[in-house]
Amino acid sequence: MTNFHRSLVLGCSALALASCGADEIVSPGTGGNITINNTNAPSPTPTPTATPTSTLVTPAAGCPTISDPSGLTDAGTTSGPTGEWRVCDLPSRFNASSTLPYIPGLLYRINGRVDVGTDGGPAADASDGLSDTNVALTIEPGVILFSSGSGWMNVNRGNTIEANGTAARPIVFTSRDNVQGLNTDNSSGQWGGLVLSGRAPVTDCIAPGATPGTVDCERQVEGAAQPALFGGNDASDDSGSLNYVQIRYSGFVLSGDNELQALTTGGVGNGTAISNVMSYNSSDDGVEFFGGRFNVRNLIVVGAEDDSLDTDTGVKVNMQNVIAIQRPGAGDTIIEADSNNGLEDQTPRQDTKISNATFIHNGAELDQAIRIRGGADFTIVNTVLVDATGGTPCLRLDLDETLRATNAGLDDNGPPVFNSFVLDCATDFRDGSGGITAAQTEGVFNAGTNNDANFTNTLTMTFVNGANENGVAVFDAATLAPFFTTPTNIGAAYPGNDTWVQGWTCNSSTVAFDAAVTDCTSLPVY
Repeated sequence: MTNFHRSLVLGCSALALASCGADEIVSPGTGGNITINNTNAPSPTPTPTATPTSTLVTPAAGCPTISDPSGLTDAGTTSGPTGEWRVCDLPSRFNASSTLPYIPGLLYRINGRVDVGTDGGPAADASDGLSDTNVALTIEPGVILFSSGSGWMNVNRGNTIEANGTAARPIVFTSRDNVQGLNTDNSSGQWGGLVLSGRAPVTDCIAPGATPGTVDCERQVEGAAQPALFGGNDASDDSGSLNYVQIRYSGFVLSGDNELQALTTGGVGNGTAISNVMSYNSSDDGVEFFGGRFNVRNLIVVGAEDDSLDTDTGVKVNMQNVIAIQRPGAGDTIIEADSNNGLEDQTPRQDTKISNATFIHNGAELDQAIRIRGGADFTIVNTVLVDATGGTPCLRLDLDETLRATNAGLDDNGPPVFNSFVLDCATDFRDGSGGITAAQTEGVFNAGTNNDANFTNTLTMTFVNGANENGVAVFDAATLAPFFTTPTNIGAAYPGNDTWVQGWTCNSSTVAFDAAVTDCTSLPVY
């Protein structure tokens, strides 16, 4: 048994400081002693003020019994600013459906690669010679899982994860350093991340001669030392559900230059439910979607050091209510759509639709805030884009394929579509590769309705609409797909739609969502 116990000595003053996050509201001090109506009478002895206290976590007595035959391994305890926790190691592979219960004082450790089930192959039946193991990993609200180094979790094809927290008790995937109180607001890349591997169609097949979008077209999870495949021909495939989930400090380099994101989806089908997910300080992309067909509602990406949203290899995804905010001086683009790799005309063609986003570009990369290329179909409506660097162009389009007219034979919807999209950037458009000029990109932007490239934002709290945002005419997003609802305003947080971020998020110096939640450098304690 490995014992992770580290002694924790905290004086009263340290406890008082630890109990006050950066975003708590405190009463102002007087700045010194003030005497009012002084007389010769002795002053009464003041009543001593109680020293604030903080209740530290105490470790659970042991690890629970789960259904998987391998069970959980008691790895001793570990300590940090929130107290001492029991550590229970997950098995390297879940071979039976199991539930990870919430138990006060207990953490679950992803120790290396953890697989949910065994890969059932690209076909839902046994025609590929593989049978589904149908393992469901259920994670209860309030559960915290942590990892370090090359640890990561992969939900294999034919299996599911049911990680459904609540607004009051989100599920948190994080790093060992976060548990031990070693992180700052700039920490990142401390473990791998969460991967959902499905069997919906993808392109850029690894098998030579395989037809894109078919059962023969598969891809490999980036950086995985052992096979971790995704892709197939089932657009309705189900990888489970994620709801009220935080994924912190991910992006460890697994091999070579390959690193994971907070959340990676590969060939995820529309039977999968993803909502209320927060990616915080990923050293690579905040989220990356490789192929598949699914929907996402209420997505937050903070502090990603590459792209906030990376969409690729034929993904068809709808997203509504999206906040992406970069840390100052860290990050590439807010959106990178597809690649210029000679495979641009493979089908299914990427088709990403986003409504009601608030994007704050503040990264180190000053080339562009949004880059759409590779012939990708892309739609952005009811959205605010702000360049906080003061020197980054808002929008870049690459290649003739991205601008050509609708062609059903090529699964091509035509040029990108922008409606009720406002830009607050010193430079709105820039030249792209393949001879695409800034003027052409501006023409595509101006072809939409209610767009404004000379917008002045009035956002408060970094992401909440002000008067200017609420004055923009709205595009009816419900006309894009049945998934979308018709908003009353543009942006991700507007009157009547500004409380969805509360309760389940965490705060940092980059952005504070809710004074009632903990800082991202600390663990929530219930």
